[in-house]
Amino acid sequence: MTVLIDTPLWPAHNTLWSHLISDVSLDELHAFAARHSLPRRSFDLDHYDVPQERFEELVAGGAVPVSANVLVRRLIESNLRVTAKERKRRSTLG
Repeated sequence: MTVLIDTPLWPAHNTLWSHLISDVSLDELHAFAARHSLPRRSFDLDHYDVPQERFEELVAGGAVPVSANVLVRRLIESNLRVTAKERKRRSTLG
């Protein structure tokens, strides 16, 4: 099991945000998120958006902190990455 979280760097809604991913499966990611009461609405096709105030809690719960570059590389290597093109296509479907 490897759930990864990047440093909170992404500004929105008056806070900074991290991304939480699995480099194994979306099932693993959803199970980890459920154990830590992350709302399903924070799931964005291949990752969860996590506010900075939850970062330490998730690391203590087993998420491995990594840089944003490492997180993206691991997501791509896992074949779970949803590309910008695919993200756009999916948004037009529903």
